[in-house]
Amino acid sequence: MSTPAGIDPRGPRFAATITTALLLVATFLGLVGTSPAAAAATLAERALDPGFLLAVVIAALFLWSVASPATAPWGAIFRRFVRPRLSPPSELEDPRPPRFAQGVGLFVVSAGLVLHLVGVTWALPTATAAAFVAAFLNAVFSLCLGCQLYLLLQRAGVLGRPASTA
Repeated sequence: MSTPAGIDPRGPRFAATITTALLLVATFLGLVGTSPAAAAATLAERALDPGFLLAVVIAALFLWSVASPATAPWGAIFRRFVRPRLSPPSELEDPRPPRFAQGVGLFVVSAGLVLHLVGVTWALPTATAAAFVAAFLNAVFSLCLGCQLYLLLQRAGVLGRPASTA
């Protein structure tokens, strides 16, 4: 199996910037919504909490990025409006680590959503804050924690086939 075609490394960073803003708002809404009293709130109250609803949208965007990265909204916006205004990238990057990172974000936010629905206090803002930190590091410092995890798992032989050293 050959390595997938490379992607512009600025694309995932652009997506991380937008995701950072959404996760910051979701964390704030989770802190002021029903999360502090999730155990006492009804299921309907927890499901209609604005922080929960925004986190559902964020999880759907993560899922979209994992299932169909070519059609995901932030990538499409980057390719259509941002990349044409930039010089060509000096090198392309393997799309598998950023895609895996989107899956990690999906897992973290989804865990927060499920735990929030069952009444676990602070689960939602904790999950969105954790995802926020990862997205922020990628957006500001180009440090993709999910990508690093992918590479670590690849070296350990858990994921994919390690790149040949030849």
